[in-house]
Amino acid sequence: MKTRSLSPSLSLVFLPIALFFLIFLIYPLLYTFKEAFWISSKFSIEYFKLIITNETYREMLVNSFRMGISVTVATTIISLPMAYLLVRYDFKGRGIFQGMVLIPMIMPPFVGAIGMKQLFGLYGSINTLLAKLGLIDIMDPIDWFGSGFAGVVLLSTLHLYPIMYLNVSASLANVDPSLEEAAENMGASKFRLFWTITVPLMLPGYFAGAILVFIWAFTDLGTPLIFDYNEVIAVQIFRQITDANVNPMGYALVVVIIVLTALSFYLSKKFTAKRQYAMIGRGHVGSREVKADRKMTILIYLVIGTISFLALLPHLSIIMISVTPDSSQLEPTIDVLPKSYTLSHYSTVFTHSNTWPSIKNSLFYSTFSTIIALIAGLVISYLLTRKNLPFGNLLDAVAMLPLAIPGVAIAFGYVGSFSDTTLLLKYLPEPLINVIDPRKNPTFLLIVGYSVRRLPYMLRSIYAGLQQTSVTYEEASQNLGATPIQTLIKITLPLVAANIMAGSILVFSFSMLEVSESLILAMRSEHYPITKAIFTIAQWLEGGDYVASALGVIGMLILTVCLVVAGKVLGGKMGEIFKI
Repeated sequence: MKTRSLSPSLSLVFLPIALFFLIFLIYPLLYTFKEAFWISSKFSIEYFKLIITNETYREMLVNSFRMGISVTVATTIISLPMAYLLVRYDFKGRGIFQGMVLIPMIMPPFVGAIGMKQLFGLYGSINTLLAKLGLIDIMDPIDWFGSGFAGVVLLSTLHLYPIMYLNVSASLANVDPSLEEAAENMGASKFRLFWTITVPLMLPGYFAGAILVFIWAFTDLGTPLIFDYNEVIAVQIFRQITDANVNPMGYALVVVIIVLTALSFYLSKKFTAKRQYAMIGRGHVGSREVKADRKMTILIYLVIGTISFLALLPHLSIIMISVTPDSSQLEPTIDVLPKSYTLSHYSTVFTHSNTWPSIKNSLFYSTFSTIIALIAGLVISYLLTRKNLPFGNLLDAVAMLPLAIPGVAIAFGYVGSFSDTTLLLKYLPEPLINVIDPRKNPTFLLIVGYSVRRLPYMLRSIYAGLQQTSVTYEEASQNLGATPIQTLIKITLPLVAANIMAGSILVFSFSMLEVSESLILAMRSEHYPITKAIFTIAQWLEGGDYVASALGVIGMLILTVCLVVAGKVLGGKMGEIFKI
């Protein structure tokens, strides 16, 4: 049972948490809106008019929408049948396939884009193979990605479909089987049953996944940059970083992104709110799972195997490039696979001044961001589950807000709002300004930014653990004379240790390969995290792709270990952390 008041000790912890959100989440957003609308000491919508009337900006907006919608549709096409087959059918190897769903999450799509550009390049392995098979003329190769739009959509889809799958499969598993059985008894065909009963009941889960996928694709920065597809809003915001304090256009674009993503959330919630999804109250629900026969098992292997192979392509291409000798140092030849292999690029990673420090930087940033997220997540989840707060829903909404706000928006807000010319920093001592201003040293804001962006994962993981833990143990402890803090340390924390570990692993691993904030905030090479180093190295004229691929493989291995451990701890509840 929840208690109604905060103890003095918890109040002392809660106030810094509230201040943390106010300074590092609310303030940058308010500053962004102020800079976008308050121009030359007066209110103005001049730059918003320019976004609509200027053909270039209008095209960027349309392209970003096209990208978000295309990726959402593509992930839907992939995830719906995959979820249905893996949830409703029991077959040999199902556990392996369910684990393979997480494979695309172990590498940001922009890293895979480096390998896919090589694989599907004009004289890459795919065109070379087709030429050797006599299907095309090697002198007239296929331009697979054209302007880059197709490549961005492909890589984003292969990276994001697990988020859609996790939400859809969780909703599908919760569908009341008695409703489907009733429809079958009334003569409904399997197709009609699926579209009239099953799909409507799983719509909330679908929209939860779809909105995350859309926002992620709509605001993606790294993948368009690698594919040189610059006609999107996120890339334009990235280009405006150097003019953040003199040109309001960057702030106006950030506001447009925030408003559009918020509108997407609102429309999604409003659409699902119009329908009734509550199912008949019941005790334990029997499963609609059936044993797959031989033909169905073969079909499942073909469908899931094909999707898994496509999802593995970016990872395989990166691994292959990382062990391929630099082509600039070899005689020009055209082969499907390299004739020799090398580990020299990995040697470069651990010795070059732009690569090895980036690994150490990422480990440092991610470790401390995890500590901050752990403290905040633990306090907030404890208050939400154990205290009857009048503002509990607001606290929960603010803590989950970073899921709805693109990283590029938060990062751009940090660059502007924490400049030494702003009111917040203007009168601080210079040593303190040098720590906070990202132009001087981004370390502090990178740590804070990572923790803010990944806090929802930590919060949802611990929150789920506390919900499943009976409060009677804590009440018994306090009845025996223990203080709330003693009870928290000796009783509560050990009971949710697995959830804390899982949340910490997820925050750490995703912070290691955070893209938008890393690309925007890290402006000097000595502060580069892994993702910024990969992006910079990939621009080298000679051998950049090879070293960047090797660095990407190292990051991929780190994230793989983290996700495997998190999956073992959370098990089937892995999808809960991706829900809003």
